[in-house]
Amino acid sequence: GLGFNIVGGTDQQYIANDNSIYVSWIKKDGAAYLDGRLQEGDKILAINGKELKDLRHKDAVELFRNAGYYVSLKIQRRLQPQNGPVGHRGGGESGGLPLASILVPGLALAATAVWIFLRYRQRM
Repeated sequence: GLGFNIVGGTDQQYIANDNSIYVSWIKKDGAAYLDGRLQEGDKILAINGKELKDLRHKDAVELFRNAGYYVSLKIQRRLQPQNGPVGHRGGGESGGLPLASILVPGLALAATAVWIFLRYRQRM
């Protein structure tokens, strides 16, 4: 298996008024855990190019079970809630960039580079 569980769907909404599919649990030492990119709480938008919009839970599970050996996921990362206003430094000071505005694009770039490398390596 892929090493993770999913929740959600039109018949088992994980979040009220949201039919999306979410990662609920990642198996330690499973494929997703070893890959390291997927996180619990991530919304899965598509698998192998097939969008997961408005599917029943069991239909989404079936797509994952039949995904094959090489799997491509399109995900939306869950944003972690922050304490206080964005960019607040305390003491009345402000300025600078929030750390997330630097890290998020950097991580996205790194993930894209790894994905391109893995795809290129498979074709060799």
